[in-house]
Amino acid sequence: MADRSPAPDTPELRDRWGGFEFTESYRARADKAIARYPEGRQRSAVMPLLDLAQRQVGEETNTQGWLPLPVIEYVADYLDMPVIRVLEVATFYFMYNMKPVGKYHVQVCGTTPCMLRGSDGLIETCKKRGMSKGHVSDDGLWTLTEVECMGNCATAPMVQINDDNYEDLTPERLDAILDALAAGEQPKTGTQEPGRHTSEPANALSSLSEMVDANHDYRSEW
Repeated sequence: MADRSPAPDTPELRDRWGGFEFTESYRARADKAIARYPEGRQRSAVMPLLDLAQRQVGEETNTQGWLPLPVIEYVADYLDMPVIRVLEVATFYFMYNMKPVGKYHVQVCGTTPCMLRGSDGLIETCKKRGMSKGHVSDDGLWTLTEVECMGNCATAPMVQINDDNYEDLTPERLDAILDALAAGEQPKTGTQEPGRHTSEPANALSSLSEMVDANHDYRSEW
C-alpha cells in the first residue's frame, strides 16, 4: 500500500510552497464550494478545497499534483481549521497525493477481482517502463501506486490514471494506453474490451436484450 505520510517539512519545501495561494480562478471555485454549506459550516468544504489545491499544484508543476505541508496549512487557514484536522483528511483519502508524483499517476488495483484477472501482469508492465511503487520515474512522466478496490470489479482488471479509469486491461492494452499518454494523446477511457460499452456481460446478453440499443421499458411485460 502507498505511504500516507507527508513529505518532509524541509527549508526547501517551505521556500517553494510557503507562499502558496489560490489563483483567482481557483479561489472562485473554492468560494463556490464553501457556499454550498450553511453559515459557520465552511469546514465541510475541506475535501473539495484540498482537491483544488492539489490541482493547482499540478498545473504549476506539470504533474498530477500533490499536497505539500505549506499548502495543507493554507487550506486550513482558508477554512479556519486546525492544521492537524486538514492533515487527517489529506492522509486518509487516497485521492490526495502526499508526496510528489509524475505527470501521470498510474494506480493499479490489486484487490482480489483484479488480481484474479491479471493485475500482477499490469504491475509488471509498469515496472518494465521504469516505474516503481511510490516513486517518480526518471523521465518525470509516471508514478506507480498499488491501490485497493476502486469499484470496477465487473470490468477487472482496471487502472486509474489521473482522473480516468481504464478497464478490461491486459498488459498489451495497458502498454498501448501508456504509449498514447507519453505521446501526448488521450486514449479511450473505460472498458478496453472490443464491443463492450460499460459493464454488460463481455459476450452476449442473456437477458434484457432489448436494452442493447435503447432504454427499453419492461414494466408492462412484468
